[in-house]
Amino acid sequence: MNEGDHVVVDQPLVSVETDKAVVEVPSPQSGRIARLFGSKGDLVKVGAPLVEFAEGARDDTGTVVGELGREEKAAPAAEPMLQPTPSRTLQVLPAVRALARKLDVDLNIVQATGTGGTITRADVERAARSMAEAGPAEPLRGIRRAMAQRMAAAHAEVARTTVTEEADINDWRKGEDVTIRVVRAIAAACAAEPSLNAWYNPDAGSRRVIKRIDLGIAVDTEGGLIVPVLRNVGERDASDLRAGLDRMRADAQARSIPPEELRGATITLSNFGMIGGRFANLIVVPPQVAIVGAGRIDYRMLVRDGAPAVRRVLPLSLTFDHRVVTGGEAARFLVALKAALEKVS
Repeated sequence: MNEGDHVVVDQPLVSVETDKAVVEVPSPQSGRIARLFGSKGDLVKVGAPLVEFAEGARDDTGTVVGELGREEKAAPAAEPMLQPTPSRTLQVLPAVRALARKLDVDLNIVQATGTGGTITRADVERAARSMAEAGPAEPLRGIRRAMAQRMAAAHAEVARTTVTEEADINDWRKGEDVTIRVVRAIAAACAAEPSLNAWYNPDAGSRRVIKRIDLGIAVDTEGGLIVPVLRNVGERDASDLRAGLDRMRADAQARSIPPEELRGATITLSNFGMIGGRFANLIVVPPQVAIVGAGRIDYRMLVRDGAPAVRRVLPLSLTFDHRVVTGGEAARFLVALKAALEKVS
């Protein structure tokens, strides 16, 4: 839309990228657009005006059409970016600090070479040259901006611990659907050790163990990480799960996934092994208390029936919130997960 254009009620005005999806904002009325309050690529706060109508407007002159609903108001993407917390006490002379401000260098990322850990002029200049070679900074937007905030907040809050295991899947049938096998194995592990399918409220000091298993599936997209939710996985057969997963991934890639499908996960799966890597120390996003990681399937030398044998194995990582989950509960969950995967169907 441009200034001077005439629109009718409910006509899409603009597409807004939130931390979750691309949302079309409809016109609340008919009329001619007198003023635009932003252009393509601008960051606009939730609730801020997007357009002003020249005719047919309400009594107020600036009509707010950028409201995305109550759930979006609470989204972390509407909040200021978290500021980095220095992990060390900086020793910087005033003149060097002034130089850093002039060159737009963050002193927290400068490697100090001076006596006793002092940051020197040469250190700041070296950092400035490195930044210039790397090119201009790219502001994080949409999903990536929200991901940075949520991961930092989760990392600061959760007392996470990771345990690992390997599942021998050498006897699986040819062409087995790996992701669906992992999803169903997580459901079996939650049934065996329900304490990991739970939400924790640290303010109330309460834990809620949840009977239904709503599994968040981490989807890697060009715009960043999206975690849609595959509902009630413990009560669905393999074909239904596959159909739901395919639809969910397609919607995530197209940024058309409904906001309600991004809420309410009780436990999460990160199948990063489809890209690479064996084990991972993953991030648990509150209020959940656990996340399962499936690594790259490979061949390993194992002992079977007293003799060494080359077997196909699936690496497993279980990261859990140690504030709520005990080591024994995590170990029992992992044992049940491994057993379900190794079961020959």
